[in-house]
Amino acid sequence: MTHLEPKIANAEIPYTGRDFGAISRMVHAHSGICLPEGKAMLVYSRLARHVREASLSNFSDYVELIQKDATERARAIESLTTNHTKFFREDHHFLHFEAEVRPAMLKRLAQRERVRIWSSAASSGEEIYSLAMVLLGTDRREAKAIANSDIALLGTDLSENVLSVGKAGRYPAVAASDIPDKYLDLWAHRRGAQIEIDSTLRDLVRFRKLNLLNPWPINGQFDLILCRNVMIYFDDATKETLLSRLTDHLAPGGYLYIGHSERLIGECASRLRSIGQTIYWKEPA
Repeated sequence: MTHLEPKIANAEIPYTGRDFGAISRMVHAHSGICLPEGKAMLVYSRLARHVREASLSNFSDYVELIQKDATERARAIESLTTNHTKFFREDHHFLHFEAEVRPAMLKRLAQRERVRIWSSAASSGEEIYSLAMVLLGTDRREAKAIANSDIALLGTDLSENVLSVGKAGRYPAVAASDIPDKYLDLWAHRRGAQIEIDSTLRDLVRFRKLNLLNPWPINGQFDLILCRNVMIYFDDATKETLLSRLTDHLAPGGYLYIGHSERLIGECASRLRSIGQTIYWKEPA
């Protein structure tokens, strides 16, 4: 693409196809996210504010800035990262977890074994908190015993901004409509125009910044990994590499949940068995 559509090219801040190409290549190299030409307007709308704040008059100068300034580059990439999520999104995963995975985990915890769960693209935390609600259940006494067992839940994401929301555990009150009543009354408390996740859950979950394309400072394997609705932005080579690494970090007998429009590709497809809608199981050796 050498020229953008007039409605973009004639925008308030000069913006060319070359600018978009440079930004899209930078985003792909850093995060694996692909930005096709149809995303040119999205890039403009999300970065125009940064261009103004940098007191620059055009996107070409901003491209030059983010090529040299790592802090501003990270800020730009974070602005271009999609973070759409909600509580109990794609509820078939939580139903499977409640019926098939949770009972086995509770049995292992009762036998003083360890359980590890990883939400690898956790965004602002709704996914991992939904899972924590199901795990702890609806009985306070049982929940306390579970929380005091050898269990750890990890939520990681590329964006510091969304991770800070997860750590705080506060969401708009409208989010309560996505939480089943049996969990809502116990694990989310209304605070004016917000709901606050119960401290038992907040203490159970650890949020960490992690770029899935970079080396992972993670030891050991997980009994359940969620990597949902992030691979849709990657090219096939990136998906294949990521899925292989996720499978390596999945314990034998563990489960992988992916997004509703995603599929396994590459060598991991022979290492995992499909047992439900976007639910995969790693058979014990």
